[in-house]
Amino acid sequence: MLTEERHQFILNQLKQHDIIKLHDLIAATNASESTIRRDLLLMEEAGLLVRVHGGAKRVAALQTELAVSEKSNQSINEKEAVAKLAVSCLTPQDVIFLDAGTTTLAMIPYLKATTNLTVVTNGVNHASLLADYDIRCFLLGGRLKNVTKAIIGADSIAALQQYRFNKVFLGTNGVHLRYGYTTPDPDEATIKRAAIAQAEMTIVLADHTKFGQVSFTKFGDLAKATIVTDHLNQTELDQYQQQTDILEAIK
Repeated sequence: MLTEERHQFILNQLKQHDIIKLHDLIAATNASESTIRRDLLLMEEAGLLVRVHGGAKRVAALQTELAVSEKSNQSINEKEAVAKLAVSCLTPQDVIFLDAGTTTLAMIPYLKATTNLTVVTNGVNHASLLADYDIRCFLLGGRLKNVTKAIIGADSIAALQQYRFNKVFLGTNGVHLRYGYTTPDPDEATIKRAAIAQAEMTIVLADHTKFGQVSFTKFGDLAKATIVTDHLNQTELDQYQQQTDILEAIK
């Protein structure tokens, strides 16, 4: 296995078990003991796990996911700034995808200024608000995830793959130099990956609190998207700009 594949395998094991044993990881990955120990050390430094004697245990934060009502009350001003800047990337007649994040939801009141816009979304709240603003919208079909009000599952993926987008706008729970863009739910990650595959340009909306954070499921490398954020300190900006383009709302 490649290093990234091993790390993802370890994260998957952490999802299923409270503690993973060193010798089990060695057997499953066909890697040496020194390689697995180095993997665990690097992942602990990144905040992904806690090493214990003979293995590692999971970090609860990897699986933390707030309801949309809770997320909407966090970092309100930052999300507003990020949303406004993201909308400035649009051009008339764009066909876009908005995923079911609270920061992408904040974009909708500003979309009316872009003429002849078509929006595809898997967010039930997004579709409702788009209708209120009389913006042309397609809502993906599939299973409703009650916590985030997102449409997920095989039907939504199949529908998504029928579209092509000028721009895709995605929320994220984590932006990390090593682990890229992550989200707690594998089903929502699958939606995001499918949208990226259909896009001419992908834009990830992430306020500064998301940087350095890691959730359970990776949906893309940093280079896969342009990041729109509120602000970063100079050290962070220099580090992340080595891997992707970053737009800051507050400079």
